[in-house]
Amino acid sequence: MQILYGLHPVEEALKAGKRRFDHVLVARERRDDRLEAIVSLCKDLKIRLRTEPREALTDIARTPAHQGVVAIVRAQQFLTIEEILEPTGEPRLVLALDGVEDPQNLGALLRSADGAGADAVVMTERRAAPLSAVAAKAAAGAQEHLRIARVVNLVRSLEELKKRNLWIIGLDERGTTDYDQFDFTGDCVLVMGREGDGLHELVRRTCDHLLRIPMAGGVSSLNVAAAGAVVLYEAARQRRSRKRAAEGGKGADQSGQAASKPRRQKGLGS
Repeated sequence: MQILYGLHPVEEALKAGKRRFDHVLVARERRDDRLEAIVSLCKDLKIRLRTEPREALTDIARTPAHQGVVAIVRAQQFLTIEEILEPTGEPRLVLALDGVEDPQNLGALLRSADGAGADAVVMTERRAAPLSAVAAKAAAGAQEHLRIARVVNLVRSLEELKKRNLWIIGLDERGTTDYDQFDFTGDCVLVMGREGDGLHELVRRTCDHLLRIPMAGGVSSLNVAAAGAVVLYEAARQRRSRKRAAEGGKGADQSGQAASKPRRQKGLGS
């Protein structure tokens, strides 16, 4: 079993309906609309509720940041690479994480992936942050709505995705193309590297393209979570513009600019 704490993580897990709940604990001292909404959901779903002193919840969650609610749930089930590639009828956007170790960064990346409409997330099992209660809190429950695969060998998994005609796009300071100059409207995988060290060398060499975020200030790069959000939302923007142009039949995006044709892109190994 696993612990979830915080209003958003617990509420989103209840709404998603993918996990089996053992019971939910609520703080005796807190009574407001947000907590009552969770209590109502538990009652509707016939999930056991217990009222405990706030200190008891702090002991169980091992943090005072539980916001008055702690849930005991079955651990999240992960998918295989084959399962996340089930056809959707739309170009696929996958986020792959190459050893992100900070649970706060992991949670923030998952939240951005969900918000940007990513189809799936691929995470490594070793030398990476687990999908813990801390990561779930940082994700605000977004992990409950994402299709997530955990893999032992990321390079092998990326090669499998290549065989399924997905472009492998690494974000790296050594990249030669600015992220906003790349066409994200096709099937692609965005690969984010470790804090500080970036992509592993084998992962970097597996990528078809390496992109960079140009920096105008004194520092050379963004935090991995911030960088991931920037590029994921650029991909989402391009996809929305292309879809609106297709639906409107006028060949123009919101800015009135003619929608460009998909660019023929060559990979590093082409």
